[in-house]
Amino acid sequence: MKGKIVKGISGFYYVDTADGNIYECKAKGVFRSLGLKPLVGDDVNIDIIDEEKKIGNVTEVFPRKNQLLRPPVANVDQAVIVFAIVKPNPSYNLLDRFLIMMRQQDLPVVICFNKQDIATKEEQDALMDAYEKCGYKVMFISVAENTGIDDLKEVLRGKTSVVAGPSGVGKSSLLNLLHPEGDRQTGELSRKIDRGKNTTRHSELFFVPALSDENDHTFVMDTPGFTSLEMRDVTTDTLQNYYPEFAEFEPECKFGGCSHITEPVCGIKMAVDRGDIARERYDNYCLLYEELKGQKQYGKKR
Repeated sequence: MKGKIVKGISGFYYVDTADGNIYECKAKGVFRSLGLKPLVGDDVNIDIIDEEKKIGNVTEVFPRKNQLLRPPVANVDQAVIVFAIVKPNPSYNLLDRFLIMMRQQDLPVVICFNKQDIATKEEQDALMDAYEKCGYKVMFISVAENTGIDDLKEVLRGKTSVVAGPSGVGKSSLLNLLHPEGDRQTGELSRKIDRGKNTTRHSELFFVPALSDENDHTFVMDTPGFTSLEMRDVTTDTLQNYYPEFAEFEPECKFGGCSHITEPVCGIKMAVDRGDIARERYDNYCLLYEELKGQKQYGKKR
């Protein structure tokens, strides 16, 4: 029977099958010899051992179209990064860290700003101006008033999307709105693994039947893995590569290898002054640059 791994804990894999059942499975030993570990998001074949208790074995992992390293999940089409417009005000620093992580893993990003109902047009325009210039799709929604949700559903339809964001922005409320049956699935998994709500959470994948058709299924993934936002494999030399709006103006820099920080004739700084690059993005670039510079100096001292 074919299914998709929706959760994995301590060597057990919970597989959602086409008939809507969830089977608790172990992986065959052959995977270990192949150096292959099943991941949340994997499409698999399972053999049923006990139909009544919904127990089986994973016998085959189908080829992956991609695999993320942090968190370790497979077959993801896009990331939906959720922040609030206000209450709390968005942290550009935190948002840029999310974007850097997704860009490192070649994952398309949709930036979704919640709480449109209590934000001003000026606040929305500032965020749109800052991030559309980077090439990202930007959406505004209100979970409280259920506005913009239909447009978001169309972005999600037929894809597997990771939903990430800090606490207090309405991410959980959005997920509950997108898949109210998720409470049922979570409860079913909790009973299977005999763990309560206070247990450390793992990546979970939810099937959204209302957005799926016979050929294309819609999944949303809620994962705590994206809350670890330490910048890895990023240096002062490569940081600018994660700010795609810089590339157009780099030919205006006088010096090769311009850091866009202290150089007197810098195309990036001139673009910021003209309003072609959002000042908030540039200011945050400078903060991250100094952080990476400090890490480099600390590493040398050690």
